[in-house]
Amino acid sequence: MSVAPEGKLEERVLEVVHEARDEIVGLAGELIHCDTTARDVGDDVDLWEPPETGSGNRFIPDHLDFRGRPQMLARLPGGGGPTLLLNGHIDAVDVEPRAQWSSDPFTPEVRDGRLYGRGTADMKGGIAAQLVALECLRRAGVRLAGKVLFSTVTDEESSGAGAWTTIEHGLKADAGVVGEPTGFDAWVACRGILKPHITLEGRAGHSQMPQPDWRQGGAVNAIEKQVPILAAIAALRAEWRARPDHQHPYLAPGDIVPVLVSGGTWDVTYPASCTVVCDAHYLPGHFSKDSGAAATKREIVERITAAAAAADPWLAEHPPRFAWEWDVPPAEIPADSPLVRIVLGAGSAVGRPGVVGGLNSWHDAAFFTLFGGVPSFSYGGGSLMTAHAVDECVPVDDLVDHCAVIALTAMRFCGVA
Repeated sequence: MSVAPEGKLEERVLEVVHEARDEIVGLAGELIHCDTTARDVGDDVDLWEPPETGSGNRFIPDHLDFRGRPQMLARLPGGGGPTLLLNGHIDAVDVEPRAQWSSDPFTPEVRDGRLYGRGTADMKGGIAAQLVALECLRRAGVRLAGKVLFSTVTDEESSGAGAWTTIEHGLKADAGVVGEPTGFDAWVACRGILKPHITLEGRAGHSQMPQPDWRQGGAVNAIEKQVPILAAIAALRAEWRARPDHQHPYLAPGDIVPVLVSGGTWDVTYPASCTVVCDAHYLPGHFSKDSGAAATKREIVERITAAAAAADPWLAEHPPRFAWEWDVPPAEIPADSPLVRIVLGAGSAVGRPGVVGGLNSWHDAAFFTLFGGVPSFSYGGGSLMTAHAVDECVPVDDLVDHCAVIALTAMRFCGVA
């Protein structure tokens, strides 16, 4: 690794990081084995299970139970300088199809310089790199002029509820880094997510009996009636891809993709209803803290309803019904934010130059930015391309360099006492 450290103390910290290579891999392996871990990283370690979520919050699921899934917030003491948030989500997706894995997804294994196992890239490896970075600072005798908050949360993969409850718990910092596998780029923006459930009404009847026109009481196939709905969805996504208000320097245009369909109750019965669930994505410019994604929701409803009515007399009289899951909001911070510059500078110092970019999916940095008052972005080694996949892995060298970048970042952002 080519090193251009700023001063002898940074050089010593990088030496300590390299000495901790096996420890980084070991800690990541411990996290693969279990749901969470806690170490003595500060004089104040808070581990708690939030109460069940209530109802009516449009940004997190109703009645989500955190029993057995604690959140952690550790405070590394320092002076009165800036406070840095380091965050990672401890939850990971399932391992199916498990039979296709080359090794046990819950038993960490290093092969050809890569650490394999579920969550290695997304993002237990990043958590391990962040935590060991703080321990390396301590071993090198570094006293920070500011403070560091080290946070692990649950539910990023499903809703972001862990980050939300951590904000409610009192998290306060000046800026934050989430250790997602960004390939050493700085993801300063992400898209928001909506999940419209579009249900069409049909009319039941025997599918093996000739049916009169629906106006004379005949059966109506709700599955077939989804055809103009799907056409309207395709037209809307094509429009969004080209429309100026759906363009962003770091993100793909807005999109809407049908992902689930359910309809019918019996294989000789006309289906009396059919529901299509879509995965819709929208840009930060279409979000309001007051009204959320109301404008985008309204556009989806109006366009699909109008297309359905124009295409089919039955749908004109029986328009689609819409239901929505909770909103997952987009967010962004300025590309030239001080912490972004510091992190990318530290990356260059350890031979990992990166650029500013965005995440077309979602990350907890959005909640910290929007609702915690902590401008945050994602940064880490590894690639999101192996996340959620069979044989998820991360290069061990990436973990070590990520650890080094975080150690330098803490020194440069918080200052050294």
